[in-house]
Amino acid sequence: MIKHYRRLALLTVLVLTLTLLAACGDPTATTAPAATTATKAATAAATTTAAAAATTAAVANSGLPKIAKKDKYTVGFAQSESNNPWRLAQSKSMQDEADKLGWKLVVTDAASSTAKQAADVESMIAQKVDAIFLTPREEKPLVPAIMKAKAAGIPVFLLDRNVDQTLAQGGKDYVTFIGSDFVLEGKQAAEWLIKQTGGKGNIIELLGSTGASPANDRRKGFEDAIVGTPGLKIVAAQDGDFTRDTGRKVMETLLQAHPEVTVVYAHNDEMALGAIAALQAAGKTPGKDVIIVSIDGEKDGIQAVIDGKIGATVECNPRFGPKAYETLVKYANGDTIPTKIINPDKFFDISNAKDFIAAAY
Repeated sequence: MIKHYRRLALLTVLVLTLTLLAACGDPTATTAPAATTATKAATAAATTTAAAAATTAAVANSGLPKIAKKDKYTVGFAQSESNNPWRLAQSKSMQDEADKLGWKLVVTDAASSTAKQAADVESMIAQKVDAIFLTPREEKPLVPAIMKAKAAGIPVFLLDRNVDQTLAQGGKDYVTFIGSDFVLEGKQAAEWLIKQTGGKGNIIELLGSTGASPANDRRKGFEDAIVGTPGLKIVAAQDGDFTRDTGRKVMETLLQAHPEVTVVYAHNDEMALGAIAALQAAGKTPGKDVIIVSIDGEKDGIQAVIDGKIGATVECNPRFGPKAYETLVKYANGDTIPTKIINPDKFFDISNAKDFIAAAY
């Protein structure tokens, strides 16, 4: 009996030893398959994620109306107003390039009315143009018009002014925004001013049209840039509607309330020129008693820089025609269009104003 138990014990030990050896054998024989499985799982997951992302992008892009490839197009251009040199130069560029290409351009002028501009877009939809170029007067009210164009199968390209991105987005609701970096424009104006004033001054800010993306962004770019310069203080900010006469009237009123002003930051040259007239009427010397910095780079603005009345003006190029139509053709060809196309702009001060005055609009 004892021998029997000894044999049983030896047999048990032998079985356990063989089991352990099998479990602790060649590590590559057990680890490699596990690693391969994990790699395959990760690859599969990555492939699935990439496929999902591609599908999402495809769905977003597929929502935009397409344009057939043609030699000539009929396109609409819904201009916001034509009451200043910048807008006139933009409209001329759009018409000149259309003439050059042999395209038909349907032009409307909203005359500074947001409601009319929306109606103008609806009229273009009814005319079944191939595409619409829109300069939204305000960020939010023009969104419904963009959506109506999309529903009608007409792609929209935004020029110069953008819309509220929480309501409509490039690549989904409209093709793209083509224009300047307005925040950067305001920042450049502020940086120049800080250097010129040594970081000290009382500022009157002449704002662009309420609700317009250039006005919103130029204000943000400027005011964010001077936050770290406590010596520069904005004593007043008021809408001058981007026009010379309104800028003059607003400046006259603000001068009476703030005779201590030493700086004017205007969201465009037209308002800056209006401010110059108001300052001169009040017996102040623009460029000496009050430093002026502006945006646009129109001919009268650059001339004012040469004359020493405006210290500097940041360019905002209005010649959209070539880039606008080139982008439409690329879109029709099936090219991928970025949701923002930023125009390169110059900066004009006394060091280079004379070099660019001849080519200014």
